[in-house]
Amino acid sequence: MKRSEPFSPRSKKSFQRPVNHKEVHQRILIVCEGTKTEPQYFKQFRVPGLKIQVEGTGKNTVSLVEHALQYRKDHEEENYDQVWCVFDKDDFPVADFEKAIRLARKNKMRVAYSNQAFELWYILHFEYLNTSMDRKSYIKKLSDYLETEYKKNDDRMYHRLRCKSDIAIKNAERLMKEYHPSHPGSNDPSTTVYELVKVLLNDSKLSSN
Repeated sequence: MKRSEPFSPRSKKSFQRPVNHKEVHQRILIVCEGTKTEPQYFKQFRVPGLKIQVEGTGKNTVSLVEHALQYRKDHEEENYDQVWCVFDKDDFPVADFEKAIRLARKNKMRVAYSNQAFELWYILHFEYLNTSMDRKSYIKKLSDYLETEYKKNDDRMYHRLRCKSDIAIKNAERLMKEYHPSHPGSNDPSTTVYELVKVLLNDSKLSSN
């Protein structure tokens, strides 16, 4: 009777599964006005094949776009596929707000703006809102929906709202259709944050093609 060969530890290698290293298909730079609210939200997106770099600047409108331009230039080696500027209208002059949008688009950057504030995007996860209101009213609405006091630096917002993303996108798209022609500085309320979110959510499908 033939004796079986003794088991060698080296044979374990044949049972090891190869490590699946995800290739980066897209590099996206997101430059935000806020230093906490927006960065904490966008940093939570996890998409295979997508490298997301999020920068919170504390700058606004034109100064934010100029910062994004300089950042892209200083990091040319990253070869970003898309650069997004995220900022609000707030109480800034209409002329400055719209100038920032034009400057970004002229330099092949995209804009996820909100008029009045980023919190409008959060509210659209719960309701279709086409009535102008101030930031305090946004906060009250969000606190009611969340059943707890809304705080701007809440790092759990992405996870709280993720299951309602489709609702928010549909509401935001419907809202933007109300403005013909579009004048971002006077279209209150309005937001194009949904365009950036769609890119982040859909890139996993695109990268697998």
